[in-house]
Amino acid sequence: MALVELGRFNRFEAHILQGRLESEGIPAFSFDAEASIADGSSFLIPVRVMVDETDLARARSVLDEGQEPSA
Repeated sequence: MALVELGRFNRFEAHILQGRLESEGIPAFSFDAEASIADGSSFLIPVRVMVDETDLARARSVLDEGQEPSA
């Protein structure tokens, strides 16, 4: 398994996206979510959502699907 970065998101978006990917059968990991060393700075450090390189195209499709404007 070779992990690649799908994108960087705020902490809450990253965990929501991770859950969405996993519900589609795509294993996903959030890196740096707990990297904050000071209270209140957790929103300053982007969280990397990582997937296996073989799942990257599908993961991007799921991400794009969630960003479509509502009609």
